[in-house]
Amino acid sequence: MSAHSVLHIDDTPMTDKYSVLLPTYNERENLPIIVYLLEKTFSQANIDWEIVIIDDASPDGTQDVARALINVYGEDKILLRPRSGKLGLGTAYIYGMQHATGNFIIIMDADFSHHPKFIPQFIRLQKQHDYDIVSGTRYRPGGGVYGWDFRRKLVSRGANFLASTMLRPNASDLTGSFRLYKKHVLARLMEVTVSKGYVFQMEMIVRARQLNFTVGEVPITFVDRLYGESKMGVSEIVQYAEGVWRLFVTV
Repeated sequence: MSAHSVLHIDDTPMTDKYSVLLPTYNERENLPIIVYLLEKTFSQANIDWEIVIIDDASPDGTQDVARALINVYGEDKILLRPRSGKLGLGTAYIYGMQHATGNFIIIMDADFSHHPKFIPQFIRLQKQHDYDIVSGTRYRPGGGVYGWDFRRKLVSRGANFLASTMLRPNASDLTGSFRLYKKHVLARLMEVTVSKGYVFQMEMIVRARQLNFTVGEVPITFVDRLYGESKMGVSEIVQYAEGVWRLFVTV
């Protein structure tokens, strides 16, 4: 099936609901696009959905855009849950889960790096194997990265190789942040995950293997953010290497 094909999931039980957690900081340009594509994807595939926007006091008007989207799609579909400042990705997920009503949680970036068109494939694979987690991977056949220079690709590949070699989590993309979780599984992982920032997504998969949760993978194409600046720098790379070592000696 082409990655551009619409995947219908007409047999999806209506008891299943999918809550998308969107942590945001200065995403006013991207937010309307990602919400539009999410709504279109879910509606075409007959999937019950909601989007929880966790905004960390963005100064660019992201929350104003979110309120406008509530007026368009309805307060039952778009939930704005602002916070007082930049408090970290992990706490954003915990906070978002407290307000999510779905029994499945989808985490993804709000900057359009992750295209919603892959979500029906996540759901189909999860249902076929009853996976606890389905993770998008850039590093299996059919996946890829667009918009990165050679250095950025090298850093990402190197980071995944380092973690895979030392931690052996049996997953091809440890640093990706496009995933589908059973809600209770994500809640359990949040209880035991201690890393922050760039290391957070990696530890989630490592802990999942440690707790014997099952993980499936769907090849995705990652596209560099449309608007705004990347949040990854040298400090994140150093933090990641330290995080890999800490997990190696503790897990």
